[in-house]
Amino acid sequence: MGEQGRTRPGGSARALNEVYDTALLDLDGVVYAGGEAVAHAVESLETARAGGMHLAYVTNNALRTPDAVARHLTELGVPAEAGDVITSAQAVARLIAEQVPAGSRVLVIGGEGLRVALRERGLEPVDSADDDPAAVVQGYGGPELAWGRLAEASYAVARGVPWFASNTDLTIPSARGIAPGNGAAVEVVRIATGGVPQVAGKPLPPMHRETILRTGAERPLVVGDRLDTDIEGAFNGGVDSLLVLTGVTDPAQLLRAEPRHRPTYVDADLRGLLTGQPEVEPASSGDGLVCGGWTASVRDGALVIEGDGQQLDGLRALCAAAWTHAADGAGSPEAGKALARLGW
Repeated sequence: MGEQGRTRPGGSARALNEVYDTALLDLDGVVYAGGEAVAHAVESLETARAGGMHLAYVTNNALRTPDAVARHLTELGVPAEAGDVITSAQAVARLIAEQVPAGSRVLVIGGEGLRVALRERGLEPVDSADDDPAAVVQGYGGPELAWGRLAEASYAVARGVPWFASNTDLTIPSARGIAPGNGAAVEVVRIATGGVPQVAGKPLPPMHRETILRTGAERPLVVGDRLDTDIEGAFNGGVDSLLVLTGVTDPAQLLRAEPRHRPTYVDADLRGLLTGQPEVEPASSGDGLVCGGWTASVRDGALVIEGDGQQLDGLRALCAAAWTHAADGAGSPEAGKALARLGW
């Protein structure tokens, strides 16, 4: 079934780590949250790697360098090297280098990750709009980003300096909850200037290109927790995806997903890499869609789930019913009671 017409999650008789050569893993909300490993992540990744799967870590967070990310992963029990980490800072630095002369100055609104990535491309990071920059780049600067940095970006963009953003994620998960992301800071500059930046990060093609160039993946599987970055990025790149429910996306959002936000597979956490995925099939009666012991259907505009079995199988069946219903042009049905029936 082509991604353009996906109306139900996919199935796989084989474990996903045997089907795909490389897992392109998001970090925040997938491998760790608030700096601590997500439940089951460490042992699942260790088993996948031991089975021959290449693990690459792909993040829209441009704050930290690949070295710093790799050290953090290793400390958590997930051995990694800098070459295993691909950041939106690297993707945007390549994008800028393709459009400005070698050695150009670039005004940086962000952290060390952006500076290192720019130097890797032979560009010179600067801090002021008065330093005659050839470009402005914004990346996540952490919770201590000063308001004056956004003013520097605004001064340069208002003068017509080309503007780039590592990514436009409006939020980022933290140990205390959901915090403003780089996209929120980008919005500040947009409001002040009326400008529109070129964006490199997920879900856009520059990030997918950077990832494939650096990993050499031939059969990649994108693994993420966000529909509008990880899953849409896989859709745009024409590759399969696994959504894990350990981060931003909840079941209700998944049921409402539009076609480009529908993952190939759905699982609770990274243990899903190590197993096959059950098929969702039409009910033998012709009424509804079946996964495991559950049958999902749409009646009078509402999702209905009947049966018994694994919670995730019920969610997969509900996805199939909701996505099929939406594909008919009737919109997403009310899902609250059906999800409550499954314990969500």
